[in-house]
Amino acid sequence: MKEMDLTEGKIGKALLQFSIPFLLASILQAFYGAVDLFVVGQFSTSSGVSAVATGSQVMQTLTGVILGISTGTTILIGQYLGAKKQQQIAQTIGTAICIFTLFAVCLTIVMTLLTPTLAKVMHTPIEAMEETKQYIFICSLGIPFIIGYNAASGIFRGLGDSKTPLILVAIACAINVIGDLILVAVFHMGAAGAAIATSASQGTSFLLAVIYLKKKGFSFPFHKKDIRLDTKKAKQIFRLGLPIALQDGLINISFLMITAIINLMGLTASASVGVVEKIIVFAMLPAQAFASAVAVMTAQNMGANKPQRAQKGLYTGISMALVFGVSFFVYAQIDSSKLIGLFTKDSDVIELSQLYLKSYSWDCVLICFLFLLNSFFSGCGRSIFPMIHSFIATFLVRIPGSYFLSKMQGATLYEIGFAAPVATILSLIICFVYFKRGTWKKMSVAS
Repeated sequence: MKEMDLTEGKIGKALLQFSIPFLLASILQAFYGAVDLFVVGQFSTSSGVSAVATGSQVMQTLTGVILGISTGTTILIGQYLGAKKQQQIAQTIGTAICIFTLFAVCLTIVMTLLTPTLAKVMHTPIEAMEETKQYIFICSLGIPFIIGYNAASGIFRGLGDSKTPLILVAIACAINVIGDLILVAVFHMGAAGAAIATSASQGTSFLLAVIYLKKKGFSFPFHKKDIRLDTKKAKQIFRLGLPIALQDGLINISFLMITAIINLMGLTASASVGVVEKIIVFAMLPAQAFASAVAVMTAQNMGANKPQRAQKGLYTGISMALVFGVSFFVYAQIDSSKLIGLFTKDSDVIELSQLYLKSYSWDCVLICFLFLLNSFFSGCGRSIFPMIHSFIATFLVRIPGSYFLSKMQGATLYEIGFAAPVATILSLIICFVYFKRGTWKKMSVAS
């Protein structure tokens, strides 16, 4: 496997070379849930749409936590790669394999046992309760595949390889589409059929990742003896990844709680929020892709003691992300009915979704700054800070704001949609103050 050195050459070109494959892979990965919602929306009922929307929010929260830990692996590998410490990279990869294997076993057991409880906690509409349980339970059985794929992708990206995850997820996505069409459209299995197709496709992506790693290997020595739980490396991975996981977890938990709050407003509101969340996931992918590129570039350059180049990479990444964020915001303000119509045929859901998206879409511009600043700080080894400001914004603004707005007389999803961008503004204020202080320059885990 050939690593990509992000410490030399033109910054803009390097970011694009890394972020475009990551963006395409992210789009395809998000396509899993979107295809589920699209097919169920076309060939099932609003209760099926609500079930997939609610169930996929639960799984998205779990995936966000897994992705956070794998990002810790990505950053640590990137810093060691920048510092030219190959043995340390091998030990990091071996430790990551042990950590994620333990995660896979424990989380699968916990999630399958908690399925009924999770469906109830989400205030799932009674009409969609059984389908939601089925969706969560089946997807929970596929947790080892979700963890395996994200762990492998974290290793690839830490080494500067964002193309391999793209190829793997493209194949899996095709399998998911075919599975959805057969199980939902032909056999009318509803949310359960969508969950089976998703789990099968995730299993395929993980299996292909394992085959690829065994066949290609690495450009540095890596042996079976390296696959062991190195305490020091484990602490470093958790030190970098756990705050990111908690940060993503907080955001997704806030989405879960907001979904639960809005579920109390009825089936139409529940389905509308589910549709918009799926659209927002796609709208935010460019910012996430450039953020991932900035995290790896920052890690490598901090490892190579090039903080100024890392800072320039941040500015370049923000400018690139804004092109996509502003474009989507403008589109959402004009007319998003056709886009929403891809996920549902219910006119009431379409109308309500448009209102929610108009206010929520402000966040698509703001996160172009927030996501990249968070990744920059994490790449510097300062991943605790993003977790702290996310906690503040989530529990002081996003969740209470959504709750109180939902209780206002005559309030609609339009008003509730402003809770997210207002919370992001608070986080940005904290980030800008922290960035100006410059303490991020003083720390690199691998140094």
